[in-house]
Amino acid sequence: MSPGAYRTITMIALVLLVAIVVTGAGVRLTGSGLGCTDWPRCTDETFTPSSDLHARIEFYNRMITGLVSVAVVLAVLGSMRRAPRRSDLVWLSWGLVAGVVGQIVLGGIVVLTHLNPWLVQGHFVLSMVLVADAAVLTHRAGLPDGVAQRPVVTPSLLRWGQALVGLCILVLLTGTLVTGSGPHSGKTDAPENATRAQELSAAREVKRLPIAVHDAARIHGITMMVFLGATIWVLAQIRRHQPAGKLAATASWLLTVLILQGAVGYTQYFTGVPPGLVALHILGASLVWVAVLFTVLRMWAPLESEGSPAAQSTGGTEHADPVPHGDRASR
Repeated sequence: MSPGAYRTITMIALVLLVAIVVTGAGVRLTGSGLGCTDWPRCTDETFTPSSDLHARIEFYNRMITGLVSVAVVLAVLGSMRRAPRRSDLVWLSWGLVAGVVGQIVLGGIVVLTHLNPWLVQGHFVLSMVLVADAAVLTHRAGLPDGVAQRPVVTPSLLRWGQALVGLCILVLLTGTLVTGSGPHSGKTDAPENATRAQELSAAREVKRLPIAVHDAARIHGITMMVFLGATIWVLAQIRRHQPAGKLAATASWLLTVLILQGAVGYTQYFTGVPPGLVALHILGASLVWVAVLFTVLRMWAPLESEGSPAAQSTGGTEHADPVPHGDRASR
């Protein structure tokens, strides 16, 4: 398999892993979290769901996991068949396998524990770990073979990049507190044709986190503002030294998605947390996570020496040293 074909496979796996996060959220937001009461079968009597809408939503989301599994298997097989074979790609692809297996097991435990909110949070966190693995795999699959990397920013900015990752993790974790204490528990026993108030009342019968949703939202909002401020600072420093290039473009994408994410978050809070906006917010969280990872990954670039494969293919001029002369000594 060619390196280009393999990178396409990794990109597909990354897209599907983000998609399954959103469809999984759709199960909870439609109150279908216990549409199938057993696992791996839908019920203790049948493998497939009945005509009940919630059962079908829950079961079909499980089937979508099959597409993710196929993409992950192809990523592993591709890493073994890729020419040349690279150990970093092999290990990262097997990491996807471990993550998917963990998700399947944890998903079953979530159902059997009747949507314990702490386990539901863990489900999302493990999804973000999988997305991170796929993002790193996709990035590294696009790098030249046998070429070392070196930072293209100052050591100070590298530390700021690491801080961005830490702040993003904190924002994601505090976001799960809002979800776990909010009205969308994933299960509703409201009657058919019930009003929105009846659905929310029924959903609250499922155990929620012992924290007021308003307090959780404030904590999440504060961490979000700190993260936004740090992102603006990092982008300003990148544009100061590298006004053009993939790194500046990726950091700009991060800031754009982050601003939109904040707008969606505040809108959903002040409009009663409608399910559609919650799903959009979860998609935004996944995109922010991918964007911050690619921003930090692109703070490094291949070190092309004369005679290397990458240098020969580009004439050795594609990756000029973007670090200002005054900063080179600080490397």
